[in-house]
Amino acid sequence: MLVRLIYASRAVDNSPAAIEAILAKSRAHNPASGITGILCYGRGIFLQAIEGGRAAVNELYGTLLRDPRHEDVQLLLFEEIAERRFGGWTMGQVNLSRLNASLVLKYSERPELDPYAVPGRASLALLEELTVTASIVGRPC
Repeated sequence: MLVRLIYASRAVDNSPAAIEAILAKSRAHNPASGITGILCYGRGIFLQAIEGGRAAVNELYGTLLRDPRHEDVQLLLFEEIAERRFGGWTMGQVNLSRLNASLVLKYSERPELDPYAVPGRASLALLEELTVTASIVGRPC
């Protein structure tokens, strides 16, 4: 059974080195668990979608809740899915500071990323649009 989980968190350290360490760890561990997804970051906020088997996704989310690199972790959306939407990346990345503000504004009240203030479906729509606009970078599966 495949599931998708979208969560938001605040970065304890949002330096480029810290972001790269998170991505490197994801890319090293996710393939063995069948996890795919994307990580968006900007202004100290993470927005992440992870997809995979129910047990693997739940285990990873539990790990993220205890990860000292994240604070204010909030579940935005959890759903069973028929197919992956972010299956092309072991962990793709999007730096939201490089995006056109109008794209973020399309899904929120202001042109700054604030996944805490929008419905989980709006965050999913933003992530889907990022895949269509080829804004995701990273190593493919």
